[in-house]
Amino acid sequence: MSHAVAIQPSRRDFLYLATGAVAAVGAASVVWPLVDQMNPDAGTLALSSVEVDLSPIAEGQIVTVKWRGGPVFVRHRTQKEILAAEATPIAELRDPQTDQERVQKPEWLVVVGVCTHLGCVPLGHEGQYEGWKCPCHGSVYDTSGRIRQGPAPLNLAVPEYKFITPTRVKIG
Repeated sequence: MSHAVAIQPSRRDFLYLATGAVAAVGAASVVWPLVDQMNPDAGTLALSSVEVDLSPIAEGQIVTVKWRGGPVFVRHRTQKEILAAEATPIAELRDPQTDQERVQKPEWLVVVGVCTHLGCVPLGHEGQYEGWKCPCHGSVYDTSGRIRQGPAPLNLAVPEYKFITPTRVKIG
């Protein structure tokens, strides 16, 4: 026959619980600054996106903006450049992408301005296709930022971007 005996909490039990709670709060107050210091600083967060006013960019002009510490090309394409980019046969491309896959609005091209070969910065309005040409190793890109000649294996990257107004784009 077993008898259940109810044990009343003592003052010692309360002291153990109170000490444990104070220790947990103390440990959290020591650990929190160590974890929080791993978050990016305000300067880094400010570089995570950039807004570009498109209204002063003339047709045919390429503007370079700095985003995440590197160049991004914003090109206001002419009708001739758009037609040439859209008419390019996909079979001719090393990294096949249609122009429509690379732009949100045909007149605006936004690409990361770093050659996909060795990370050089290509020069605009250069090369056989009037797009960009890397001065270091001769990679040639068309007016849609697609690799056409040279050692680069991939097209110029298209960053995440969106039009927040008809004349303003947010990159990142």
